[in-house]
Amino acid sequence: MEKAKQRLDLGLRFFCIVLFSFLVLLVSWQVVTRFVFNAPSSFSEEFAKYCFVWLALFGAALVFGEKGHIAVSFVKERFSAPFRHVIHWLTELITSAFAVLVMIIGGTQLMLLTWSQTSASLGVPIGLLYSAIPISGIFIVIYCGFHMHALTKTAPKQK
Repeated sequence: MEKAKQRLDLGLRFFCIVLFSFLVLLVSWQVVTRFVFNAPSSFSEEFAKYCFVWLALFGAALVFGEKGHIAVSFVKERFSAPFRHVIHWLTELITSAFAVLVMIIGGTQLMLLTWSQTSASLGVPIGLLYSAIPISGIFIVIYCGFHMHALTKTAPKQK
């Protein structure tokens, strides 16, 4: 299970690095064409927006998998170990429910609703931009599964 998580982490890291690198190149190209050539590129701004949205959503999934988001842990630390364990489980279940209901189901509906619309300069479906929502939701649910599996191994012993 840990190897699968490491592979997913590595794949998402690589994808985010590629997206970020491409985003830097696109924005640099936009600046050069606008200020040096006085002829702004028509596709780079919209393409950069797509890259940024995808980077934000996949980066958020990756950070969630690494448990790197901001947490208010001082409240949780005041409770006993068994109660903290229950809080961890509830957190993962609530996050899973949000990812399934809002990101996967809602994101898929949004993607399908906008798939027939095309972007102005790229000519690709707008649904392609929104497809990052359900895909990153799937990654978050997978990470919740990894976290819950790890929680079963670290369950506090009953006396």
